[in-house]
Amino acid sequence: MSDLAREMAAKIERGVWLESPDEMTPTYRENLVHLMTMQADSELAGGYGYVPWIMKAPGVEEKHVVAQIVKDELRHAAVMYGLLADLGVDVEAHVKRHDEAFTMRIASDADIGTARITSDKRVNIFYYPIETWADFVFFNFCMDRGAGHQLEDVRACSYGPWARAIEGIFKEETFHIRHGEHWVKKLALDPTTRGEAQVAFAKWYIRTMNIFGRPGSPKNQLYRQLRLKLRDNDAVRQAFALEVKGLCARVGLAVPEWKPRWADLPEEAQIPG
Repeated sequence: MSDLAREMAAKIERGVWLESPDEMTPTYRENLVHLMTMQADSELAGGYGYVPWIMKAPGVEEKHVVAQIVKDELRHAAVMYGLLADLGVDVEAHVKRHDEAFTMRIASDADIGTARITSDKRVNIFYYPIETWADFVFFNFCMDRGAGHQLEDVRACSYGPWARAIEGIFKEETFHIRHGEHWVKKLALDPTTRGEAQVAFAKWYIRTMNIFGRPGSPKNQLYRQLRLKLRDNDAVRQAFALEVKGLCARVGLAVPEWKPRWADLPEEAQIPG
């Protein structure tokens, strides 16, 4: 082990944040860049997917809320790309190279399980289109909550700039989640929209359960060793599922059965982490 690796490991063990590329090994930097790029690309692709709902949202107030959510997502992307630039990533080239991919969406009835199908690093749920207001609501309710559970680990990660940036992002994601909760209750308790709510929930719940990665994956073990993540993928997934189960019980939505798909896919087709 090199002197740099020993010094870095000692800081991580003591809970001291790393603050600059000079303090990290190539392996640490590579994995940090990978995780932050996944977040940045997901924030950007997510924001693009919300844009049409500024016009389609029901009522002026909801149009304003959606516009705010779009603004938040693009701000989050800008923050994350800024952190990546500080690590020497050519962000402009990266975004330009994938610009068309960020707006690409698959057929609404497609099922890609845990596969990633473009060269950008967005979480694969962002390949699916948001076609109805119920889609928008349950995407907020499920995916933003799932992302919140993942961001909990980042708040205590070993890279200081990322941990500090996440605090502001986390607060805004909480607003998105609360917006989803408000509309889930509204749609689920109204007899005229209850059926649509159940269908939309089942769709986005399954897709969100797929984002967390495989239990016990070697990548996740390395992330935890470097303190870029704190928990196993399945621990985060189960925390999300337990919270959603409690919330849905209050409004009478049935939680669908979720079956892991990664066992049926080649390693390279699965979401890293």
